[in-house]
Amino acid sequence: MSKEKNCDFDIISLYRELGIRREVLDFGREIEAGLEKRFAAIDGVAEYNQLKVIQAMQKNQVSEGCFHYASGYGYNDVGRDTLEEVYASVFHTESALVRPQITCGTHALALALSANLRPGDELLSPVGKPYDTLEEVIGIRPSKGSLAEYGVSYSQVELLEDGTFDFDGIREALRENTKLVTIQRSKGYQTRPSFSVGQIGELIRFVKDIRPDIICMVDNCYGEFVETIEPSDVGADLVVGSLIKNPGGGLAPIGGYIAGRKDLIDACGFRLTSPGLGKEVGASLGVMQSFYQGLFLAPTVTASALKAAIFAANIYEKLGFAVVPKGSESRHDIIQAVTFGKPEGVIAFCKGIQAAAPVDSFVTPIPWAMPGYDSDVIMAAGAFVQGSSIELSADGPIKPPYAVYFQGGLTWHHGRLGILMSLEHLVREGVVVL
Repeated sequence: MSKEKNCDFDIISLYRELGIRREVLDFGREIEAGLEKRFAAIDGVAEYNQLKVIQAMQKNQVSEGCFHYASGYGYNDVGRDTLEEVYASVFHTESALVRPQITCGTHALALALSANLRPGDELLSPVGKPYDTLEEVIGIRPSKGSLAEYGVSYSQVELLEDGTFDFDGIREALRENTKLVTIQRSKGYQTRPSFSVGQIGELIRFVKDIRPDIICMVDNCYGEFVETIEPSDVGADLVVGSLIKNPGGGLAPIGGYIAGRKDLIDACGFRLTSPGLGKEVGASLGVMQSFYQGLFLAPTVTASALKAAIFAANIYEKLGFAVVPKGSESRHDIIQAVTFGKPEGVIAFCKGIQAAAPVDSFVTPIPWAMPGYDSDVIMAAGAFVQGSSIELSADGPIKPPYAVYFQGGLTWHHGRLGILMSLEHLVREGVVVL
């Protein structure tokens, strides 16, 4: 037997020891064989974005001193200030706010909104309903401290049936007191398509042609480094995201970013800390090396997550399930939605993802009433950083249409294992027959 065959046999044995039957492995290999060109294109985008990040770090003279510990007030925290200049260079913006004090993506979005909206202003979403956790931020679901409590009104324009923008409806919705338009790039817990940077640019141009003074903010979560350009390259005044998603590269232990116009970023700084202090305070507390190194790795980590998402789309589409996006469609974020039509499918999928994790693989995920959601939610993530969704993870609300949302994978091989394990558990539960 050749060395290659011996190696192949050992891999098959190891998959079997991990709990994946031969039929599942063979089915996955059949799907993977047709994805070579797609994966090569993803690697090309990753290479471009890797060079872009390196160029930004060199331009802003990142040094070993940027990794030093800073405490207290954080005055003259060189690592923090330089990192924000790097982010502004990567996103081609005037300024950026990148802080461990920003606890998550929802916090970053709430910060950007509350910093730049005042009583009497209106917030408009031209892409339909926002992500669940923003409903309480806005006040769609009443909550203490919401924008609604501070006199900020809200309106939304639903997407057309084909998932495109309703430009006539948007034109009618732009009122005199409309101050800020928020555009969610990713699908969230919906089965609509995610938007390309080009589509977002078209929407921003439409709004700006009518009202040049309106602030256009993009929720960029899950979309960073998927394409070679970002929403800030096509007119967004603010782009917002989480460091435990794409730009943290799996190393950032916490944090969020806001990049955009200097006056808007300054307002965010004053809201995060205090009027009169703004960006001048807020010590980095020893996380800077993780932030820098995570950003450095982010393009290739995002590429691995994209490969896993495409692999998942093609597997479940071939099995007859509705997937968004479809296996052959272009990608604009790392999230893959699969609709099972019944809760058993969502739960079995998440059990498989958890079983493939390097951390807490022995834990069984169950649906529970998570804060910020209007239904029970199941989440699977055996991650090195708790809640990190650039790491292999899956989640979904336990409500119709019973869709699961898969994302992440720090390496392609781990993403591949996760999807195979999800299929294994669906076969075990009788949801799928191979």
